[in-house]
Amino acid sequence: MTPDPRTLVVGAAIVRDGAVLAARRTAPVEAAGRWEFPGGKVEPGEAPEAALVREIAEELGCRIEVTGWLPGLAVIGDRHELRVACGVLTQGEPTPTEHDLIRWVTADDLDDVDWLDPDRPFLPALRERMAP
Repeated sequence: MTPDPRTLVVGAAIVRDGAVLAARRTAPVEAAGRWEFPGGKVEPGEAPEAALVREIAEELGCRIEVTGWLPGLAVIGDRHELRVACGVLTQGEPTPTEHDLIRWVTADDLDDVDWLDPDRPFLPALRERMAP
């Protein structure tokens, strides 16, 4: 019997003016107060890029364009795996609805943020992309 495939979760590293958007979780309890790249689950039959655009619109009330994917993936528990894409704002300003706080983080400050563990493996490649 083969195990159920993992559900893909996508996160957005939205970069603007040399900084990336981080969003602070409120739930579940073990993640509350820690930071992540906003995003969410890819629905069956949905392309990862489309899921990310949809999730950002739902969570932050703005539109993004995906400009490329950071290398690798991170396993989250037994049922999910995370991929992170870089993106740029194309419409609106991010306003949190599912997070209690958002902030723009420079490349120099990436290590000072209490990121969720699955987001951490993407930081080195993101730092390279953010370099002037």
